[in-house]
Amino acid sequence: MSRIGKNPINIPAGVELNIAGNVVTVKGKLGELSQEILNDITVEVDGDSAVVSRPSDSKTHKAAHGLYRSLIFNMIEGVSKGWTKELELVGVGYRASNQGQKLDLALGFSHNIVLELAPEVKVETISEKGKNPLVKLTSHDKQLVGQIAAKIRSFRAPEPYKGKGVKFVGEQLRRKAGKSA
Repeated sequence: MSRIGKNPINIPAGVELNIAGNVVTVKGKLGELSQEILNDITVEVDGDSAVVSRPSDSKTHKAAHGLYRSLIFNMIEGVSKGWTKELELVGVGYRASNQGQKLDLALGFSHNIVLELAPEVKVETISEKGKNPLVKLTSHDKQLVGQIAAKIRSFRAPEPYKGKGVKFVGEQLRRKAGKSA
């Protein structure tokens, strides 16, 4: 069983962690994030580390303990370093381009897919000759980056025979053998 909730969270220089009631707010050079936590779970800051604790060993308290420790850790990492997701477009004629916060995807449908992204997310498209186009999403909010990346992947998920579609960089696909003669 995981004991991740008991690990202290290191707070790097330049990151400010505030607790007001049951709302934890983290400020850093890349932005500001806040998270509401259960009333039972307590967060104590001492110097350059924070500790999350629970009142009892009930199932809900144990689950919330590890959850909130991970959420606070991800918020601190996000405002100090940021989170990045890269998607690769595998397929003939699959293209990606962006103008500001509008992402334009050509994924083999009759019309291009135009996606308006949140202002917190920075998008970059990389197209090199002889390589698959890449879409790079960067933000301080891990949940938002993951949600947008999953939305883009859902437009054309990789198929198991040729591997065509939108996939995460480094993702291992389960491939199937085609017809046998």
